[in-house]
Amino acid sequence: MNRQQSKNTPPHARDGDPLQEFYRCRLQMGLRSSCKRSLVVEYFIEKDRHYTVEELYDEVKRVNPKVSLSTVYRTLKLLSDCGLASECNFGDGVIRFEPVHTSQHHDHLICVECGKIIEFRNDLIEKIQEDVAKKYTFSISSHRMVLYGLCDGCQKKKRRK
Repeated sequence: MNRQQSKNTPPHARDGDPLQEFYRCRLQMGLRSSCKRSLVVEYFIEKDRHYTVEELYDEVKRVNPKVSLSTVYRTLKLLSDCGLASECNFGDGVIRFEPVHTSQHHDHLICVECGKIIEFRNDLIEKIQEDVAKKYTFSISSHRMVLYGLCDGCQKKKRRK
């Protein structure tokens, strides 16, 4: 297990295909199969974006208008409980969900103007964090880095004004 994966992360969230892991978790929880729930899960994992419950609902209901907001909410909660989605709070009072990337840790750049979220990975930053932890004899179980500023598009708009 690498340092980004918490000891509390369920084992099924650390291996294999996320859809198969979800179905395995659903069975372990004794939940029945649901076409609407499956649609939400497949859409969420396939799009691999940061969604609020409402944003995901708006997109999924275009595919199947019979999907309810409560189905989306409960499905995202279930994905979180299974270790397949994580809640993100970027300081704007809005909770977003993203699929867990078990193969690679990543951090975020957040545009304070338009809200764009950019995922990035930097091996040097990861190494520095490990060095700092080692210096202080600290065992890291997980971490999250979020950098706030202006995306390229918003910088260009500001320059044009």
